Amino acid sequence: MTATTMNDLDLPSLSLDSPRWQTLTHAYGSAADMPALLRRLDTLPPADADAEPWFSLWSALAHQGDVHPASFAAVPHVVRALATAPDRADAVYLQFPAWVEICRRRQDVAVPDDLRAAYEAALAALPRLIAAAAGRAWDDDFLACALVALAAVKGSASVAEVALELTPEVAEDVLVWLDES
Repeated sequence: MTATTMNDLDLPSLSLDSPRWQTLTHAYGSAADMPALLRRLDTLPPADADAEPWFSLWSALAHQGDVHPASFAAVPHVVRALATAPDRADAVYLQFPAWVEICRRRQDVAVPDDLRAAYEAALAALPRLIAAAAGRAWDDDFLACALVALAAVKGSASVAEVALELTPEVAEDVLVWLDES
């Protein structure tokens, strides 16, 4: 599977021009500001520190582990951006949808009926997108986010959350702890 075939991934999503964004909410109220931020993902911007659009997306849609109706509407757009170039996209394109799913499961938040099919289709596409990125160089951050996304998509939010903390150093500590147990 190549990045070219993934670019043709047909993911349903709430149109960025839909008036529904006005009625969706995020951590700060109306999600009317989300379409403009999500459009900026078309260029695959990296998630550098407090850089936009990621700072505002994280802050509004996954604020302190809380997720909102607009979070579920945004996930298909993030995954679609990832699908354009899984071999070049920053790890955050895996981490964000995985974190939304972890928080949804942890807090038992229901996905609005009109957003559920698109949200679930986006999550279901993540394993294929991870496979499409297999030929790229994976740093520790990308590896951890791929593990997190796989665990979250397959329904294991607790394993996904642990994987978020998994660095080579932490893995070594865990192996030592397991040997001593």
